[in-house]
Amino acid sequence: MTSSLRFRAGLVSIVLLAAFLGIWHLATRSTAPVATMSPEYAKLMGLTATQGKSAMPGPLDVGAKLWEHLKRPFYDNGPNDKGLGIQLAYSIARVGTGYLLAVLVAIPLGFLIGMSPLLSKALDPFIQVLKPISPLAWMPLALYTIKDSSVSAIFVIFICSIWPMLLNTVFGVASVRKEWINVARTLEVGTIRRAFTVILPAAAPTILTGMRISIGIAWLVIVAAEMLVGGTGIGYFVWNEWNNLSITNVIIAILLIGIVGMLLDQILARFTRMVTFPE
Repeated sequence: MTSSLRFRAGLVSIVLLAAFLGIWHLATRSTAPVATMSPEYAKLMGLTATQGKSAMPGPLDVGAKLWEHLKRPFYDNGPNDKGLGIQLAYSIARVGTGYLLAVLVAIPLGFLIGMSPLLSKALDPFIQVLKPISPLAWMPLALYTIKDSSVSAIFVIFICSIWPMLLNTVFGVASVRKEWINVARTLEVGTIRRAFTVILPAAAPTILTGMRISIGIAWLVIVAAEMLVGGTGIGYFVWNEWNNLSITNVIIAILLIGIVGMLLDQILARFTRMVTFPE
């Protein structure tokens, strides 16, 4: 039954993708009449004006350009001309650093808050005030105090990643069945050992769900942050190519952002399934 469902779902996905590519191709075909003008003026105006070509590239144009990038993903011709592999590596490194720092802070703090009703009540107002603040709102303050654009981007990733992990950890720890904790206390299991042998396994699915939400938010935010700080990264690549009016490269970058985001999400989803067990 499961294999049949997966096969049918995959078939539907392929049909939808083919339909989307077909509509995209038809919508970007050359339909306007060819204009007659001098060769110098035609070279200046480009194919959009001279051959009636759509300003939006079609799937074949995007595919050809993507293949060029895939053949040389790590070239480096200067500050504003680096391969997509290098740009993605910078973004993933920033996300990974900020995300890991958030893990080191959010999960231990979430354990403490979840195990202590006093801390939960005391810190809840601060969490509720800080949580809704847009991560990008911290960027000017980070740039002013840190004075380093790359570190500021990592700080923004840290800020946006910490809240889903923290809240899910608090919820997961606080929701552990009281019967299990009482049994551990009856057996005179110490607080630290109880946290690792009883509470952590029970709360792990909820904690990893928070981590999965956080990695998605972090990958969203890094693109916008890199557009602001510039220099390197896939977000800067998108903004730089837009300034160069290279819509083909913008579409390729959008596609790669989605693929990398999906892979990061699936990695965390796999870990979540590994620690989820039927009660």
